[in-house]
Amino acid sequence: MEKRELLYTGKAKSVYATDDADRVVILYRNDTSAFDGKKVEQLDRKGMVNNRFNAFIMDKLAAAGIATHHERLLSPTESLVKRLEMIPVECVVRNYAAGSLVRRIGVEEGIALNPPTFELFLKNDALGDPFINESHAISFGWATGEQLAVMKTLSLKVNEVLSALFLASDMLLVDFKLEFGLFHGEIVLGDEFSPDGCRLWDRETRKKLDKDRFRQGLGGVVEAYEEVAARLGVTLD
Repeated sequence: MEKRELLYTGKAKSVYATDDADRVVILYRNDTSAFDGKKVEQLDRKGMVNNRFNAFIMDKLAAAGIATHHERLLSPTESLVKRLEMIPVECVVRNYAAGSLVRRIGVEEGIALNPPTFELFLKNDALGDPFINESHAISFGWATGEQLAVMKTLSLKVNEVLSALFLASDMLLVDFKLEFGLFHGEIVLGDEFSPDGCRLWDRETRKKLDKDRFRQGLGGVVEAYEEVAARLGVTLD
């Protein structure tokens, strides 16, 4: 597999073409940002940790029958993935109240949500990824009703698989975001699953083990990511 020209540079990842039109290489960088890019830092080892963490999670989801874009690790910071036509709608599942949900409706952080909530956001950095509903997505052509139904089903299945996985290691999967795309017409899970895009708390102490440590200036960001990886048995070396 030959890595070729740079296709896209995001907040924390870069995407490169390959000699296979259906495959791209994702490079996980050490860049860390929050508040729509207003806070940016370089955190040593973060790219490597997220790359290996994501590969571990994607393999677990694939074993549970969830189609993902991940194919294999290429290096400590690079992975080979299927090239998807991304659907510009983020799916968010919440098991506990936190983040924007708390700010929007004024509930207490940490309240258990039963059943979990499912929300949609438009993937648009310039607008701050605004909260949308199914009618918006369909009317503006961002996704079809059928695609949204599949995305919701897959998101809730991911929640079922990963909530159990983290709970077995004494962690609570508070919430997470997912992005999906089309690969030859099939809806496939894309982007990444790492502590950058989810909230994870210690089951007993509620210690935050995710990107909120960066957002809230708590420190020990990569160390927390490494703790999560160690609890799950993810190989980082």
